[in-house]
Amino acid sequence: MRKLFVLPYVLLIILVLGACSSGGFKADHKYEIEPFEFTNQNNEKVSLDDLKGQVWLSQFVFTNCTTVCGPMMFHMAELQDQLIKNGVEDYKLVSFSVDPKNDTPEVLQEYLNGFATDPEDTEKDWDESKWEMLTGYTQEEIADISLKSFKMPVFPYPDSSPEAGQVLHGVLFSLVNQEGQVVKSYNGNEDVPFDQIVKDMKALIKSGS
Repeated sequence: MRKLFVLPYVLLIILVLGACSSGGFKADHKYEIEPFEFTNQNNEKVSLDDLKGQVWLSQFVFTNCTTVCGPMMFHMAELQDQLIKNGVEDYKLVSFSVDPKNDTPEVLQEYLNGFATDPEDTEKDWDESKWEMLTGYTQEEIADISLKSFKMPVFPYPDSSPEAGQVLHGVLFSLVNQEGQVVKSYNGNEDVPFDQIVKDMKALIKSGS
């Protein structure tokens, strides 16, 4: 009789633990982001502390980019559309300029506006309040935070090279948790795993860690 009494509770515990593990978020790594305070497209200060408590997805781009940045911005805009359609609300998108000398807040605002609408998809959703386009630092500072915090190099091409005026940078989207740690990375330039990113962001928001 005692075994029959205990058995339902054992099964209940197994079911609860199974539900918790199957619905949780699993980080690939935890890179600590160094504290920062930069300026966004609205000339407002945005710090790491301001972003803590929210899940955010970051990228490194610049407005004069002639290669990967356009596709990356388009993919980030597409991702936001999917986040909105999936009812995801507590998140931020953060774009760090790797050309701060030229990318003033006004330039970044104009650049962002170019991705606000899609003439081929009038049903695409958009929420600029979720997007921070950051500048207001030196080239050395952004190269330092990109490498140390996001594990991606940033190298301006020499003035003497055919690519003068361009900046070599990583093309990953980095998922950041509520504590300011990079926990996953995805290709943001091509073959972007939109469904997986949405799934991961929803799970991370739900887990609260």
